[in-house]
Amino acid sequence: MSSLPDIAREFEIPHPSVGSGTKRMTDVAIATVALVILAPLFVLGSALIRATSRGPALFRQERVGLGGGLFTILKFRTMQVDNDDSAHREIVTAQLVGATAAGTSDGVFKLENDPRVTAVGAWLRRLSLDELPQLINVLRGEMSIVGPRPALQMEVDLYRPRHVRRLDVKPGMTGLWQVSGRNRLSMLEMLDLDVRYVETWSPWLDLKLIASTPAAMLRGDGAR
Repeated sequence: MSSLPDIAREFEIPHPSVGSGTKRMTDVAIATVALVILAPLFVLGSALIRATSRGPALFRQERVGLGGGLFTILKFRTMQVDNDDSAHREIVTAQLVGATAAGTSDGVFKLENDPRVTAVGAWLRRLSLDELPQLINVLRGEMSIVGPRPALQMEVDLYRPRHVRRLDVKPGMTGLWQVSGRNRLSMLEMLDLDVRYVETWSPWLDLKLIASTPAAMLRGDGAR
């Protein structure tokens, strides 16, 4: 695991113990307070999205959650409706099967100059504000504040055996991947980080990752 970013080793906690009850209580408390405080931002974001592009303010998509179960993730819509995602899926598939180890021309492991993304959507993505509606997923019990990135079924179908371990916990709004470089990490590096999170979980690890998230959001860390 020596190839993982230094921050992953910094956050590693030996002898983890999984306390799902404590984690769930923390999730509910944080999500409830955040939804109340951020309510004006939800209204503003929704209004800007609806005013500048056709379609709903929220984007809904099926993702894989705890134990491989499916749930509908909520995000602010950042793309034009009825877009073609074949190019994105080709990039993801190539990385997961090991067909490529390189990012785009600027080193980002994500579709470059994605024409599907709206002007408002690009701004929301850069600050990760598009993910705020996932607080509702947290309250529903489908996600956690901290955990692996919520995966598409087509990604899970291509997992290597060691990466299935990431389905042992709920997906999260933030995690090791989000604070370790995001799209400047390959898909396989991201999956390795998620497995490390599962293997080293502790309440203190979650607190460290939550505390590191605002700075990562402001930096952008490769988000698009």
